[in-house]
Amino acid sequence: MLINFFFTLKKERIPVSITELLHLLEILKARLVYADIDEFYYLSRMALVKDERHYDKFDRAFSAYFKGLDDLSSLLASLIPDEYLRREFEKSLSPEELEKIKSLGGLEKLIEAFKREVEEAARGEGKEKDKEGKGENGRGKEGEDRKGKKRRGKRQWDKRDYKAYDDNVELGTRGLKISLRRLRKLARQGAEDEFDIDNTISKTAKSGGLLDIIMRPERRNTVKVLLFLDNGGSMDAHVKVCEELFSAARSEFKHLETYYFHNFIYDGVWKEHNRRMNERIDTFDLLHKYTHDYKVIFVGDATMAPYEITHAGGSVEHWNEEAGAIWMQRFLDTFDKCIWINPTPQDTWEYSTSVSLIQKLVEDQMYPLTIHGIEEGMNHLSK
Repeated sequence: MLINFFFTLKKERIPVSITELLHLLEILKARLVYADIDEFYYLSRMALVKDERHYDKFDRAFSAYFKGLDDLSSLLASLIPDEYLRREFEKSLSPEELEKIKSLGGLEKLIEAFKREVEEAARGEGKEKDKEGKGENGRGKEGEDRKGKKRRGKRQWDKRDYKAYDDNVELGTRGLKISLRRLRKLARQGAEDEFDIDNTISKTAKSGGLLDIIMRPERRNTVKVLLFLDNGGSMDAHVKVCEELFSAARSEFKHLETYYFHNFIYDGVWKEHNRRMNERIDTFDLLHKYTHDYKVIFVGDATMAPYEITHAGGSVEHWNEEAGAIWMQRFLDTFDKCIWINPTPQDTWEYSTSVSLIQKLVEDQMYPLTIHGIEEGMNHLSK
């Protein structure tokens, strides 16, 4: 049973190992959990999952594998061999009790009765579950059964409380902010408007108890970022997430400059997309205006005809005298760190010639627009 469960977790791309499976088996041998699916859920999650980012995947796998099981007893009854039951009964019963069993029809009858009781108990639990939510006994969805045990309305794994922790989901603004914080260089600059409690206590103590309030500048992120966003065409499908990225970056980076391009970087960029034909900014000016310590982030789906990257005149909006690949190399030569963030699924990149070309141009520093991808990209920029 647990071997197939282990393979189910692997299919969900949860990094579980044989060692962790063996640990779980050792715990089960110690009988810390017996015939309780809820307790087994928590125990198996604790033993097999070492990172809370995978909790939601575990919940999905657990629900799929154990679907329809409210109690492990029904499963155990079908898995326990008759020979094992016979040995256990014979160990625990005295000779007098064994003789009495024989007079009642033998050990086989007792084993059959045991399995029948388990099956009836499982059916009874199912009937009780069907009654939930009908307001029985005036207790609503979470009433109590005849034994006084509280019934559960929804299993813990079906609640999926950890959906936001998955590192492969598309990002919201909050997730983007958290991921972008990986790129930080904090320093105290500006006006002294933050209360320094440690130095205040120290100075007050040294002055014999006379209050000496010390203020200090707030710690701010001093990283400088150039953000280039692909706009229009195939990027229309990614407008929402790009807006969220822009919003998150603006709140996280004090020194942020944003520009737009279409498909690939050429001799001109713009600040406002609707004025791109009239108010273009010369890319050469940017290469000379900003210092080499600016971190450069390109955001685009990298989906285009290969000649748009490799040939002069490849741009679909204007005649470019030099190929886009030349301009990308100039960025790499001017700035210390450059990355490309791609909003399309990473498993589709290999099917696009243009994506492969750009990956090579940016020295394999292309990252997917997921929590994990953004974190990896920020880690590279911060080195």
